[in-house]
Amino acid sequence: MNRVLTGIQSSGAPHLGNVLGAMLPAIELSKKNKSFLFIADLHSLTTIKNKDLLFKNTLETAAAWMACGLDTKKNILYRQSDIPQVTELMWYLNCVTPYPMLANAHSFKDKSEKLSDVNAGLFTYPVLMAADIILYNANIVPVGKDQVQHLEITRDIANKFNNIYGETFIIPQAKLKKDNMIIPGTDGQKMSKSYGNTIDVFEDEKRLKKQIMGIVTDSKGLEDPKDPDECNIFQIYKLLASEAQVAELKLRYIKGGYGYGHAKTELYHLLLEKFKEPRQNFNKLISNPKIIEKELKKGAEQANKVANDVLEKVKSNLGLM
Repeated sequence: MNRVLTGIQSSGAPHLGNVLGAMLPAIELSKKNKSFLFIADLHSLTTIKNKDLLFKNTLETAAAWMACGLDTKKNILYRQSDIPQVTELMWYLNCVTPYPMLANAHSFKDKSEKLSDVNAGLFTYPVLMAADIILYNANIVPVGKDQVQHLEITRDIANKFNNIYGETFIIPQAKLKKDNMIIPGTDGQKMSKSYGNTIDVFEDEKRLKKQIMGIVTDSKGLEDPKDPDECNIFQIYKLLASEAQVAELKLRYIKGGYGYGHAKTELYHLLLEKFKEPRQNFNKLISNPKIIEKELKKGAEQANKVANDVLEKVKSNLGLM
């Protein structure tokens, strides 16, 4: 059985892009594979400096995993910071990672024009990501298109370590999801909290509706025929709707007499319908944080056992024990 690993930063309750692009595919994989799924709160420290916010975000992220159907009896859900072995391994990996590799990483290059905003944690982000993966002997890592480079860095680091110190790590493989690789946000860019263009599926109905009504469109009037392929609303709608629903909405666009406000309302009701049960589950969990903490503690105990075995082999090969 393959071992699958996925992590999501604790930057708040996962939005539609996280859910469709990462969480649901990972949960589907977890039904046939042993999966390690973690809340990357250490990664979040590169940007979040408020302890209460970080704690809240961690609980919301864990609640979202569970609300969307992750079976924590068969898989391991844990908080990254509950596994101190990951930061120890990161140091060992830092010592074999070339500077130019990190200087060329997207996570650094995207912000390198203003180096005063770049902390060392951001620069070494890919090394921590590598430690997250190879500490658990993961075979498969589901990634979006924007994370492919970081997984290649992980593979390079693991291979270099193996070449220097002998066979130590399993070399992970990327699993790219063919569909929904880039989930469009309300402005047409990739959906991301950093762009402020998210649709937060676990928000209350009033705020969720406001986000959807804020989707950017062109200026065509109610009666004008519209091109669905150029519409942000339609691009999001077709990720959730059935083929019949997509075909019907497409005809309305082309025919005219159908406004963008109508399409936004249609999308809003579809989201409420599709995520009715996860939204209810999420609210129940957030109201009972002890349940979430219990699951994270259980997951950490299981993850620690695997991490200890791998780290013992690492230290032995390094000559530290």
